[in-house]
Amino acid sequence: MSAALLLGIDIGTTATKVVLIDTGGHILAEMQRPVNLYSPNAGWAEEQPLEWWQNVCAAIPECLQQARAQAGQITGIGGSGMVPTTILVDHQGRPIRRSVQQNDARSHVEIEYFKSHLDEADVIRRTGAAVTQQSIGPKLLWLSKHEPENLQRAAWVMGSYDYINLLLCGQPSIEQNWALESGLYNLERRDWDDDLLTLAKISCQQLPPVHRPSQVIGRLTAQAARATSLLEGTPVVAGSADHVASAFSAGVKENGDLLVKLGGAGDILYSLDRLEVDPRLFIDYHVIPGLYLINGCMASSGSIIKWFRNNLASGMDYAALDDEAAAIPAGSSGLILLPYFIGEKTPIFDPLARGILFGLTLQHQRAHIYRAILEGISFGFHHHLQILSERGFVVNRVRVSNGGARSKLWRQITADVLGLQLEEIAHHPGSSLGAAFVAGIGVGAFTDWVEIEKFIRISAITSPDLERHAKYLQLFDIYCDLYESNKHNYKRLAKIEEFTK
Repeated sequence: MSAALLLGIDIGTTATKVVLIDTGGHILAEMQRPVNLYSPNAGWAEEQPLEWWQNVCAAIPECLQQARAQAGQITGIGGSGMVPTTILVDHQGRPIRRSVQQNDARSHVEIEYFKSHLDEADVIRRTGAAVTQQSIGPKLLWLSKHEPENLQRAAWVMGSYDYINLLLCGQPSIEQNWALESGLYNLERRDWDDDLLTLAKISCQQLPPVHRPSQVIGRLTAQAARATSLLEGTPVVAGSADHVASAFSAGVKENGDLLVKLGGAGDILYSLDRLEVDPRLFIDYHVIPGLYLINGCMASSGSIIKWFRNNLASGMDYAALDDEAAAIPAGSSGLILLPYFIGEKTPIFDPLARGILFGLTLQHQRAHIYRAILEGISFGFHHHLQILSERGFVVNRVRVSNGGARSKLWRQITADVLGLQLEEIAHHPGSSLGAAFVAGIGVGAFTDWVEIEKFIRISAITSPDLERHAKYLQLFDIYCDLYESNKHNYKRLAKIEEFTK
């Protein structure tokens, strides 16, 4: 075992993950603990930050024990997490309320308020993104209206892994991609935008300093060392947004590289060496300086599968559901699902959107619905590819990751819908691996970003069936038309929901 070890922590939507690596390309230990998602009202998505911290404190000693490693061997700690989650923190470093998650859709009224007071084209130019369901500003405005005392008590507003970093080293900070995806950050000046802060009812003093991913922001405090079984003084870097860290750790680092993440939320990330802004997509800083990632992020994907299993297929495991659905022909016998179960982010940016299951007949069974869910999520990914194609971006290589990549059926459906060959990465921890590597760069344990290749092995290649692809393209046209034909009804439904609360 190499003497220098790196620790990566990922604050994910469904689980907190910790990974321990060495500098030779070995993953020595992995642990994860589940996280509860709270949705007390339609469109709401919240989590408990203290639960993340409890998971971190439990998983780190377990990783050390699994790897038979000593705390003194840990030379750096890096974090990653969902962005841009909103956490209000008081002066003692305590969360004031549950987090408002990145896919929370409660602030649709405030989104319209922002849009009515801004030139959207100018906002996109300044911040790199439109005002959407993901934007932090409307969520802060919602909090100022409905929970003013909480916003007034907030010493800092920060993201998921930023909060864990605060507990680790006592230093409030924000990593650059939380800042960028907040919609409050001026992309050109690399500083907070005063006009947008004013609309959000927040001061710049409530936003900690912004750091690049590999910058060391502090060292482990004595209190955190006791809680995690690590050594006081261990360096902590700023870390990275989960999807960015995951894309990098999957080897997405050249122009034309694409990653499809089959996780609780669905991400599609495209690497390029120049800044390109599109109002239908997000833009992120790559962890490698000078590179960027075009980012498409669906509010729900794997979470729909989990919902279906828990509520409509109780007692069945995912493998059994896959087996049933594999016997159903492509297209689910005319059944099409819109996966907008908690609104949608890219590319339609409609927080009022809701799921639709279209084409039901008495002949449809559970397996048809399950397959339609997998196909509907894949149609969502294809929607993003369509935009990349419109912009002239060529996809050279596609890799697939996250838990859903272990499903042969879901991989095949995704390949068939996209019409692209997918490379599955063997035993890939994802964001936590990327976070650990970023820590290694920050403390000098790695000297070149290309060293990430030590950790990557392709386990399977899934080629598309072109006949099924042609059929899926016809169904995709209906998928798109279903949203366009019904988006006015989403607004009508939202008014009724407000009236009946």
